[in-house]
Amino acid sequence: MSDTLFTDPRLLDEIRRYARVKSVKRDTILITPGEEVLFIPIVLHGVLRIVRQNEEGKEIFLYHLYPGQTCAMAINCCQAHKESIVKAIAEDDTEILQMPVNLVEDWLKYPEWKFFVNNTYAARFAELIGVIDLIAFSNMDKQVLHYIQERAKAAGTKIISITHQQIADELHTHREAISRLLRTMEQKNMFRLGRNNIELI
Repeated sequence: MSDTLFTDPRLLDEIRRYARVKSVKRDTILITPGEEVLFIPIVLHGVLRIVRQNEEGKEIFLYHLYPGQTCAMAINCCQAHKESIVKAIAEDDTEILQMPVNLVEDWLKYPEWKFFVNNTYAARFAELIGVIDLIAFSNMDKQVLHYIQERAKAAGTKIISITHQQIADELHTHREAISRLLRTMEQKNMFRLGRNNIELI
């Protein structure tokens, strides 16, 4: 994957020397808020889900990372020497390339790495603006639909295994409200609800 992302032989040589490949099982939590950021993850295979979590444990879904992508939050925390402010979860069995944090800034001397970092900031910023717009300007049904669609896209299927409580937790609302809304959306033929699963129609 690094060979397809980058072509500079000097950068590739450093990646091969210092980066490490790590395989993680589905639902594995890679990092939580408050933990030290020890590496920058670039997804090789699979998907990571990035969630914002406050001190009380309340969460809100931010975005997914797909192959070839990394987390702008991790880069920012690394450059600012701050602890993680997000939680990263493996959406599926996932393989990541662990880029050492102490080399992130040094590698900015390579144009390809600098472009990769800047492009990551731009892409994740656009996704965060989309999340903010959904929260600030959309009804809850649009937020739920967006969330289910994103989870289904990450899973590569129209049927996802998820509970109403899990949706409520990551959309920062009450389970009862989500259950009522899902039943209403099912009546509108947007979803088909099963036992701990939801099918997009």
